Amino acid sequence: MENGNLTKSFFHGGDYFPEQWLNYPDILKKDFELISKAKMNTVTVGMFAWGCLEPEEGNYSFDWLDDIFERVESINGNIILATPSAARPAWMAQKYPEVLRVNENRQKCLFGGRHNHCFTSSVYREKVQKINRRLAQRYGNRKSLLMWHVSNEYGGECHCELCQNAFRHWLQKKYKTLKDLNNAWWGNFWSHQYSDWSQIESPSSIGESMNHGLNLDWKRFVTEQTIDFYRCEIEPLREITPNIPITTNFMAREEDMLPYEGLDYQKFAKYVDVVSWDCYPTWHCKNETTAELASKVGFMDDLFRSMKQKPFFIMESTPSLVNWRSVNKAKRPGMHVLTSLQHIAHGSNSNMYFQIRQSRGGAEKFHGSVLRNDNRTDTRVFKDVQQVGHIQEVMRSLTTTFRKSEIAIIYDFENNWAINDAQAFSKNRKEYAATVQEHYRVFWNRDLPVDVISVEADLREYRLVIVPMLYMMSATTLQRFIEYVNAGGVIVSTYLSGLVDKNDLTHMGIWPEDMKRLFGVELLENDTYYPGESNEILYDNRIFKTKDYQSVIDLITAKSLGTYGKDFYAKSTAVSGNRLGKGRAYFIGARTDGDFLDAFYGNLCVDLNLNQAFIIEGDNEVSVQSRNTKSDTYYFVMNFSESEKTIYTKYPSRDIVNNENCGVKIVLKPYEVKVLHVESIDINK
Repeated sequence: MENGNLTKSFFHGGDYFPEQWLNYPDILKKDFELISKAKMNTVTVGMFAWGCLEPEEGNYSFDWLDDIFERVESINGNIILATPSAARPAWMAQKYPEVLRVNENRQKCLFGGRHNHCFTSSVYREKVQKINRRLAQRYGNRKSLLMWHVSNEYGGECHCELCQNAFRHWLQKKYKTLKDLNNAWWGNFWSHQYSDWSQIESPSSIGESMNHGLNLDWKRFVTEQTIDFYRCEIEPLREITPNIPITTNFMAREEDMLPYEGLDYQKFAKYVDVVSWDCYPTWHCKNETTAELASKVGFMDDLFRSMKQKPFFIMESTPSLVNWRSVNKAKRPGMHVLTSLQHIAHGSNSNMYFQIRQSRGGAEKFHGSVLRNDNRTDTRVFKDVQQVGHIQEVMRSLTTTFRKSEIAIIYDFENNWAINDAQAFSKNRKEYAATVQEHYRVFWNRDLPVDVISVEADLREYRLVIVPMLYMMSATTLQRFIEYVNAGGVIVSTYLSGLVDKNDLTHMGIWPEDMKRLFGVELLENDTYYPGESNEILYDNRIFKTKDYQSVIDLITAKSLGTYGKDFYAKSTAVSGNRLGKGRAYFIGARTDGDFLDAFYGNLCVDLNLNQAFIIEGDNEVSVQSRNTKSDTYYFVMNFSESEKTIYTKYPSRDIVNNENCGVKIVLKPYEVKVLHVESIDINK
């Protein structure tokens, strides 16, 4: 599904809850005056409004929503209409208790909260389709309808008998026979063979929780059942409004800006027209520098952009602060504009907020908002939002631009599940996702664009593919890596890779033969250090510290590029490089700090001529990202630090935000961002 309206402008606005203000007509009237003044052009409505849309079963109330459509259209705005399935009304839970979830302890949940619904329940699916059909029939032809926002932040599990039966049917379809299932799950261990499908239960702390094959398949099922519910939910939308694109908002782990672990978003993304996500970094926290956190946000943006290789949406962010952390610190002056433009730099076509107007009650009444309930427009937050809106209007021509990357890093959601479940290595220091981000950071520091891709993605467009800690590697994936390298590609992998197959079963030997052929080494054993212990790698005439994990390897066809300095494997190979066909495969045997990764990838970048053509002298706390048309390049130069920074460029440029010419010396104040326009013909001279 393509909608040209999604590339006609940048979208600015957020979640709006007029149903909370139906008894305050003066507030509703004032809102749209202030929305225009704040330079917001889009509102998301209806997300949690089921109780107001259908206060009693079969008794619908749409007049208030009709009024909102009229008000939005009076200011030439856009509406992203949400379906209300994320929070069902109390009458439904009372009359149809099967719609409520059962937790992993097999306890039926009471009505309340959000997302407390069973994805398998036929009753809930029927009720969701019915309300969605009504919405599509009533609003599908409105000129302001930009996009459907389906539900909200899908997540969680249900362990009711409906879901148990659905899981068993899913397993029967996958494995066909119990013999094959028992083999895949290694059922003879602890006498955990199944002799009847009805014996299988979802993982539970009061039952089976240590069968890794079961755990992995349950997580796969939860993703597929969630997608199946989503596809059921959108059926009337596709039928009645086939030209209106559909999204649902994905998430990150908000406490540390790592990928959300509950669902496989790379699979889910295939079924949405636009990938959107909710971004809530912990800015100004002493645990890490602003630049370190900005790199993580960049990684998440690139992960979501790469899922469909086209612009994505920021569906939620805060214009100021959140209310659910242990400490809820407000964004400092300049940070909101900087972070909003970072998303656009990485490929977003929107900046949307939770929330437009502050709630008076409920769990999120102190969450940040554009509009306070005193309606003041002289606040710092309101002015920051105005500035973002103004800049997005100035940059309107950039909506059709794209990002082209020669470097890819693989992140795999299923691999994260499997390696976290493994009872091995260091229980609390596996850090798969964080390690992928550490490798990404090297290229973020060098201002080189990166795609964050799945194991199924086409590798042929990339000159360098990085595969950290791919613990679970299927035979198909391994064969694709070999084909990529044979054709001339360069691949880098690390410790704790290739140890189990797609069923989380170990190989008949530490590594399969194709893994040895690809990297030209044999893995002899994996060594795990206690926190605080370390080893050394001698690489490129420098000594680098290692920690946590060391792979002991033996060379077959590869050449040694770095050696260990200590322990019983001192002087043995720690880093290797192997030629295979027209390409090369590198293996990094130990976890290191960023200094080694910078040195190693720095050499690779020189070797492969991967460089930033615009920047002569940069800074690790200044991120430079670009969006391109066929003839022009726009560079977003962003200072993620609390001090003034200076960088030097190869060519003069023009700051399109401030409409001023820039020389080759670019001075940035703390948190300042410039958007520089350079004609591509200059870059290519």
